Order: sequence, then structure tokens, then C-alpha cells
Amino acid sequence: MSSLETIQVFQSLSSSPHAQLEQSASLGDGVVAALWNNRHDSQDYHAPSHHTLSCYIAGGTETYRRDQPDKKGAPDKLCVLPAGHQSSWVVNGDIRLAHIYISPEQFSLSCVTLLDREPRELMLRENTFIDDPQQAERFHRLIGLKWNEPGERLQTSSLAHELLDHMILSQVGLRDGLRLTGGLAPHLRRHLVEFIEDNLAEPLSLGQLAGLCALSHYHFARMFRESFGLPPHQYLLARRLNRARELLRSTRMAFGEIALECGFASASHFSNRFRQAMGATAGEYRRVFRS
Repeated sequence: MSSLETIQVFQSLSSSPHAQLEQSASLGDGVVAALWNNRHDSQDYHAPSHHTLSCYIAGGTETYRRDQPDKKGAPDKLCVLPAGHQSSWVVNGDIRLAHIYISPEQFSLSCVTLLDREPRELMLRENTFIDDPQQAERFHRLIGLKWNEPGERLQTSSLAHELLDHMILSQVGLRDGLRLTGGLAPHLRRHLVEFIEDNLAEPLSLGQLAGLCALSHYHFARMFRESFGLPPHQYLLARRLNRARELLRSTRMAFGEIALECGFASASHFSNRFRQAMGATAGEYRRVFRS
């Protein structure tokens, strides 16, 4: 789970005497949401470590980037600010805006699962004042929820992931002129993804996965991280939790059965991991999506 203290865009706004935070929540899976009011301000973002997707909820018609003074914001305009970017903003008048902050690890996982590509091959395109009614509508639904109440927080998390998936599919492109060195060959990466998905219920080990690629534990772990953007154990846990969420939504299986189906040692181990990732219990999650 991402800590608000590590998110530079959030901290920059927090330190401004003009910006006011309405609500924020860490939604698990490296995704954080925040809703802001601001007026007559200026903001500089210097190579943040997280990606930011923003939507102007109200106002912003006199807000602009210093390097693009002729382009102005407006309600329902979206901005994509990749990690590592540089931007300076001038806020004239009042603005209300929602932010989704995405960790590099979650971005990498989404690239692998949605696009079947190495994250190193891909880049999130910086974009200012996009028109995307579908994304804007998701943001409006998002801000209508009370994020820290368990039931609504789960809906918030689901909406945030819809926003993230849409952003990945529409705003990610291949890096120009890139020649990858290191990492796993594409056929090995695909073989690993298929093997892990087919064996989530099994007690997979680093040695077992390394053996599929005929590599030592050390070299496999290093090359896996280069190719997937996160270490093997984090990738495996993310896929197990994703499978668990699917089963909670679509079946009436007991929690103990879901735990075993998804490779957790016990129902209590599954429950603890699920609560850490989602901020709510498996029972709360199931009630929300069955109501």
C-alpha cells in the first residue's frame, strides 16, 4: 500500500496554503485517491515517483501549464502526469479536482496483465486537458462515494482500477528506439505468466519458477524484476489476490475454499493478506458486490 508521505504530487499540494484536501484514501494495490479544492495557486512537480491521473471536477477554466499558456483547463478535462515528468502550473480562480496516484509497481503489473508487454518497453504518455467522457464519468462516480467507509471504499477501489485500466489501454505507448538488455526473453515471460495463472493454488517456490527458465535463483529474481517491474513474490501475491476477488464476486465459495484455491496457507492467512491489500475484509468485499 502506498503511503501518502511518499507521493510528491500529494505532498506538494498539501504544503500549499491555498489547496484544501476534501478526502483521501489508500485503496490498496499501490493506488491512492485524493479530492482537492484549490484557488489562486502555483504548483511545480519535479520528477514524482508515482504516476498521476487527474480530472477537473469544477472550475479550472483559467488554469494552465507554464509551458502551454494557450491551453486552459475546464470541467471534465483530464491530465496524465507520468512518474519522472516535470511540470509547472498556474491556478487562477477556483478549481476542484480529483487525483488518482499509481505506484510504478502497480503500473508495471497492469502493463504485464493488460498488454502482455514488458513494462520497460512501454511509457505512459504525458497528456494535458484530454477529453474522455467515459473517464470523467468514472471520476464523478468516484467522488460521490465515502472512500473510508468499507463498503463504499471497495467501490472506490474498483472504480480506481477501471480508471487505471482505461488509462493503460489508451495512454501507454512503446518507447522509441529502445533496445532492451537483460530481463527474460518474451517466450519465457509468457510461459511464466501462464504457469503462474494455472498454478495459483500450488505452493510455488522461487526455485521452481527459476527452474522453468533454467536460471539460478539469484539471476532469475533479478531478471524477473527487470521484466515485470516487481519481484516474483509480489507478482504472485497480486495474482492470487486478483483471483480471490474474482471468486468472491462470482461464487458462493467459503473463504477457506477460496484461500486454498488461491494458494494461501489458511483462511486466516488469506483474510490478513486481503485486508492489508484492500482495506476491508473478504466478507465486506463480497457483500458489496453481491448487493
